[in-house]
Amino acid sequence: MTSEGAEAAEGVGVEGVEPGTVRPGGRTARVREAVLRAAGDALVEHGFDGLDLADVARRAEVGKTTVYRRWSAPAGLVADLLTDMAEQSLPRTDTGSLAEDLRANARLVVRTLTDPRQGALFVAVIAAAACDPRTAEALHRFYAVRIGEWSGCVEAAVERGELPAGTDPGEVVAAVSAPLYYRLLASGAPLDEEAADRAAWRRRRPARAGGGGGGGGGGGVAPGAGPGPPPGRGGPPPGGPPRPSPRRGRECSYGERREGSAAGPVSLGRDRLRSIERPVDKVLE
Repeated sequence: MTSEGAEAAEGVGVEGVEPGTVRPGGRTARVREAVLRAAGDALVEHGFDGLDLADVARRAEVGKTTVYRRWSAPAGLVADLLTDMAEQSLPRTDTGSLAEDLRANARLVVRTLTDPRQGALFVAVIAAAACDPRTAEALHRFYAVRIGEWSGCVEAAVERGELPAGTDPGEVVAAVSAPLYYRLLASGAPLDEEAADRAAWRRRRPARAGGGGGGGGGGGVAPGAGPGPPPGRGGPPPGGPPRPSPRRGRECSYGERREGSAAGPVSLGRDRLRSIERPVDKVLE
């Protein structure tokens, strides 16, 4: 039996199954890993418009027929790549503190987006999602999985009394990463630990209402919330609340990957980001 025949026998290119949805094992799993890693490399180098299945097959050292049969089109390949990235991303941190959990989430996003390969990969995928419905759907599923993973830290904070009942966990988590993606895709402002800490602090700050001592200076801290982060580490500078970082020249996916896993900028727009933040502020006021 030929190599392509063996791959087909293990589930590649099953008729009636949408490309990129089969969960293979054995040799086919190794083929899939090699192809997805090659696809990620090609996306980083050429973007979605330059993604060619024949080139991916050459990089992965597999037959072109195998790639075309299983994934059929670049959109199918990107969809499977995002599925794999979601499955292989690191689990959430559980520190027992909302402030520390949100900070860990924000720093993870920053590390991912500033990684030379992962950052470029996310820019390419987001650009593709802006013009390809199937890629957009896959990207939405990816973020739904990651937000669902990190929502547990908000749910735990509600149980501990750090946040009021009825807080929407997904909105809180999404609002932490939104300003970081805005820096990557729109403003070009620095993406570093300070930016991560400030993003986490801004989302946690509205939840402090009701903790006692609610004077005109911003209110007290909810029970168990702990002290605010120090200046320069996500908290307000000595002179008041954090201010937006100055714009600088432009610098060019969610969660670091477990070891051994496969693997034109687009402006999201201020209105879209604000539409994410407003519901959170309303819930947590």
